[in-house]
Amino acid sequence: MIKSDGKMKTVFITGGAGFIGINTANYYLDKGYKVIIFDNFSREGSKKNIAWLKKEFRNKSFSVVKGDIRYDLEKLGKLVKSADLILHLAAQVAVTTSVLNPRDDFETNALGTFNVLEAVRKSGNNPILIYSSTNKVYGGLEDLKIVERSTRYTFKDLPNGVSEERCLDFHSPYGCSKGTADQYVRDYARIYGLNTIVFRQSCIYGPHQFGVEDQGWVAWFIIALTLGKEITIYGNGKQVRDLLYVKDLVRAYDMASKNIEKTKGQIYNIGGGAKNTISIWYDFKPILEKLFNKKITPKFSKWRPGDQPIYVSDTRKAERDFGWISAVDVETGIEKLYNWIKINRNLF
Repeated sequence: MIKSDGKMKTVFITGGAGFIGINTANYYLDKGYKVIIFDNFSREGSKKNIAWLKKEFRNKSFSVVKGDIRYDLEKLGKLVKSADLILHLAAQVAVTTSVLNPRDDFETNALGTFNVLEAVRKSGNNPILIYSSTNKVYGGLEDLKIVERSTRYTFKDLPNGVSEERCLDFHSPYGCSKGTADQYVRDYARIYGLNTIVFRQSCIYGPHQFGVEDQGWVAWFIIALTLGKEITIYGNGKQVRDLLYVKDLVRAYDMASKNIEKTKGQIYNIGGGAKNTISIWYDFKPILEKLFNKKITPKFSKWRPGDQPIYVSDTRKAERDFGWISAVDVETGIEKLYNWIKINRNLF
């Protein structure tokens, strides 16, 4: 992708070696952008993802910079100056980890995001910045009327899911740190005129996801079963999430950035929506049993803090503002992830 001055457009991705980051880099390299990946390589699988990207795009224009959004401010500032689009994906991403180590969670998610915003503000460049937030900023949704059915929870009065008009209610250190960053990103558009967009993302899954028990549960279940490990359901298994295949998410990043006059300073709930919901065990179980061709019996344990009985994204604002809707249905997406894990079993 070439700018009017003849230079290649540059996409800067914090956390670019992670699951969403590597899929984002793949997308933009395919489209002819220059890509800069910024990552501290603390996440499981990040080095393996970069090895794959180097093999896949050995002749394409991308660079990998080891750095940390908490500490490497000079390095961050220099890189931001060259960017046309920033995808801020670097984060501490697990609720359970945030409860165990709230300071690290705060420094990564809240302070780290503040550092990225300040680098953009001081750059004089004013690139587009999309922040990867979370549905956890809405808390446990305790005030909503929720119906418990035999295999899943449902909203009584929200057929389209939770909209962006819902009040914030941070719950868990993770919800607090991501919510703090979420509001900073929004306000920097209002106060400093930055081209920022917030995506409150639901359950994202897909290839290159090295899921673990406390984060990335869709991938983790498939990985664990592939390796013959036991899986644990926290809660009763009726919890419902709307699943979004990662390539649909990256397409949303692209579409939102190309409609910046409409999306600047806006917040969007981005997930699979009402048509792509699944209960974490009772709906997932038959899909898994079909793929693995065997009966599966999990272990059950107590609920985890801040866990929502149901969360479904109302994505109609994204459809109205930049024409995005999810395309990959749940069963197709899960099968794609299963096949990727099966082929790459040696990575786990």
